[in-house]
Amino acid sequence: MNSKKPPVPVPLLMLIGIVAISFSSIFIKWSDAPASVQGMYRLLFTSLLMLPFARPYSGAAFALRRKDWLMLGISGVMLALHFLLWMGSLKYTSVASSTMIMALEPVFIMLGAYILYKERSTSAAILGLGIAIIGVVFIGWGDIGLSADNLAGDLLSIGGTVAVAGHLLIGQKLVARMPSYLYSLIVFISAAAVFCVYNLLSGIPFFDYPPREWGIFVLLAVVPTVFGHILFNWLLQYASATTVSMNILGEPVGASILAFLLLGEQLTGLQWSGGVLVMSGLAVYLYAGRKKAVKVKEALPSAS
Repeated sequence: MNSKKPPVPVPLLMLIGIVAISFSSIFIKWSDAPASVQGMYRLLFTSLLMLPFARPYSGAAFALRRKDWLMLGISGVMLALHFLLWMGSLKYTSVASSTMIMALEPVFIMLGAYILYKERSTSAAILGLGIAIIGVVFIGWGDIGLSADNLAGDLLSIGGTVAVAGHLLIGQKLVARMPSYLYSLIVFISAAAVFCVYNLLSGIPFFDYPPREWGIFVLLAVVPTVFGHILFNWLLQYASATTVSMNILGEPVGASILAFLLLGEQLTGLQWSGGVLVMSGLAVYLYAGRKKAVKVKEALPSAS
């Protein structure tokens, strides 16, 4: 445990971060803009917020190899795909179902690390994986009883979770050779460019949105990113990575509460049961402790 103490107590900062990232789904639900436009402006505005602090990393940027730039581009594509699918899922399914499925991100990272890098995990972590997957089956089963659209939203959320896991697995290799801040900035810009091309090819307008939508785009960049993910990254110097990573469990809970209060969304018995299983499985996974080789750099921002 790091002996350094922040100016504000860590538990309070963690609570602020969890509430901030929990608002991400709410803002997306409030917006009538296409998911690709929401994703593009969230990434663009976040990049603009980060650029003034990027000068110390200019030397590291010039030192990158051609292969590094290629991998950064691929990571950006995966991040854009994540936002496209996950944000799109919220048009069809509930906030609770979508965020509970998104919480499976570390499970897919573990699977990807094994497939790509032959990295092994503990039996306890695999047990947690199994419990969480059973929970997702319950969520999907409950959503089938609501409508086919809800199930389609669940499948989009699963696809978005797989995409962000790929993005983080690439980052695991790249941040070993470059600052995580520089990695995040370049990937955000790359993903925003991918969305720009996607919107151009799809004929989706860039600017024809009312002031309310522009306010939501800014909120998506500031609240869940600056007061959520960037805050969690900063907290790594004061708290253990395991403690900080527990925000994975906090977001679905916080988002579900906010969705109930602000959107009037309610869950079925099967969805509640699935959510409890997902959260329990992830708790087992996170506390079991993975082998050192399996750990992904947790300074990388989560992408919800």
